[in-house]
Amino acid sequence: MEGIRRKRLAVLVGCNYPNTTNELRGCINDVLAMRDTLIKRFGFDPSNIELLTDDVDAPSGSTMPTGANIKQALSRMVDQAQPGDVLYFHYSGHGTRIPSMKPAFPFRHEEAIIPCDFNLITDLDLRQFVNRVPKGASLTILSDSCHSGGLIDKEKEQIGPSSAVQNETTMNLNSKPKTIPFSDVLQQLASLTNISSSDVGTHLLEFFGSEASLRFRAPFLERDLFPPLKPDEGILLSGCQADETSADMDPAVTGGKAYGAFSNAVQMVLKDDPAPLSNREVVVRARKILRSRGFVQHPCLYCSDENADASFLSQQPQASAL
Repeated sequence: MEGIRRKRLAVLVGCNYPNTTNELRGCINDVLAMRDTLIKRFGFDPSNIELLTDDVDAPSGSTMPTGANIKQALSRMVDQAQPGDVLYFHYSGHGTRIPSMKPAFPFRHEEAIIPCDFNLITDLDLRQFVNRVPKGASLTILSDSCHSGGLIDKEKEQIGPSSAVQNETTMNLNSKPKTIPFSDVLQQLASLTNISSSDVGTHLLEFFGSEASLRFRAPFLERDLFPPLKPDEGILLSGCQADETSADMDPAVTGGKAYGAFSNAVQMVLKDDPAPLSNREVVVRARKILRSRGFVQHPCLYCSDENADASFLSQQPQASAL
């Protein structure tokens, strides 16, 4: 009997922050390259891929990657999902770490991505989307951003800090880190609200209201509101550990297009081997490529044991020719 045809849906977000002090060069290129790969290798229908970029030359009406727009795109994707479907979210842009809002964890940090309008999307928001995925479907998140390790709240570590190669002192000096320090994020938000406060949540709630991250709207309740699914269907491939930065490469250095180091490494891994690769294999091979090129960022994998060995984006082996 012929199996149920899986629907493949994707949201791709590239933030270059043009004409700002935080400008990057390769993030839009990253998601455009992944769009081609999704179509040609993984069988995604172009109509099922939603692209959000802050390209100043994009056609009028293109969707900007604001915090609200990214979350709305993810909601639309999750709401369409049925058991067996393959969902994918690729983010390339800046990330940051937020001091914990919980008095019991004063030295803990929470991870977040930084949309073009600085309306932070946190690890709790991504956990919420994962928990909405129907049982039997999967949501893979690839985040090429700084501090992206652990970007799905409470996801199980498969490859992470305990797997990092020790005593590496080299660094590719021709790159720009994809991080905006928390102090700079706070300063940017304060300029929007004109409020004197050191609490990032105060600024986000004042300026973005109900569009602000759930972490700031319900900071002390989220652990009970959003317990993980069993089995958990979230899969995170992060460009680095939570305490590391991810690199953005300038075209003057690469001799071609600008790109994010992790996104490019994943493209190289997929190009080198057309056979299905497990999520674990993709991360391990990307680590090797980055290390060979002098980067000290360590890509990580967070997911269930089962998903660690499942094929990346559920790619199926090609049928043998008769």
